[in-house]
Amino acid sequence: MRRPLVAANWKMNGTRASARALTHAVLEGLQGERRIDVAICPPVVLLDLVGALLADGNLILGAQNVARETAGAYTGEITAEMLLEAGCNLVLVGHSERRQYYAETDAIVADKTARALEAGLTPVICLGETLDEREGGATESVVARQLQAVIDKCGVGAMAGGVLAYEPVWAIGTGRTATPREANDVHAFLRQRVAGSDPQVAAGLRILYGGSVKSANASELFAMPDIDGGLIGGASLVADEFIEICREAAQS
Repeated sequence: MRRPLVAANWKMNGTRASARALTHAVLEGLQGERRIDVAICPPVVLLDLVGALLADGNLILGAQNVARETAGAYTGEITAEMLLEAGCNLVLVGHSERRQYYAETDAIVADKTARALEAGLTPVICLGETLDEREGGATESVVARQLQAVIDKCGVGAMAGGVLAYEPVWAIGTGRTATPREANDVHAFLRQRVAGSDPQVAAGLRILYGGSVKSANASELFAMPDIDGGLIGGASLVADEFIEICREAAQS
């Protein structure tokens, strides 16, 4: 049975004071919870603070991005080794905002996935279609292309060391969300694509849903057989809301 994972993506939000308060609240609210994995991915300048707070708990520290290079003249970039040294166990790769605003191609995402795996980080590989692509019936072809780029670069075995996150672009930060059945259909499709190369890896692969997940819809989403948790954006900035989402995942 796959162990649920709920990851908080704080995006470009937070001060040291707000990060401290939010982390303390989440730790207190989830104290003793051992049924799921919970990760917090703060902005890079808050990794040290959040990491120190998480050190005595059972939550995972993650980062929001990683460089495809190992070192050199790449101003502003952060290597996988730097993140590992900062205490990270997990890193988001290919988030739709990175693809949309920073022109990250499938090839770049595949390179970043490879770097994360080589360093010993768990990549959370984000996949998803735009509204135009969904309305045009291209959802499966888009996510298949995004997935295949990673498999071609890293091999299907890399999926055993990673996590997928299906995040329909049209449902991120919009208040809209895929229905539980719509989301599960895409998750099942992704799992079947991996199973075509390695059924055992596919069976153990965790696939998260990310797209305006809230406490109000978490229970229905997490009840779906191929949804193994969530990648939570805006709701992760509200302690009570995020804690309730995690509790729903634990009960799924």
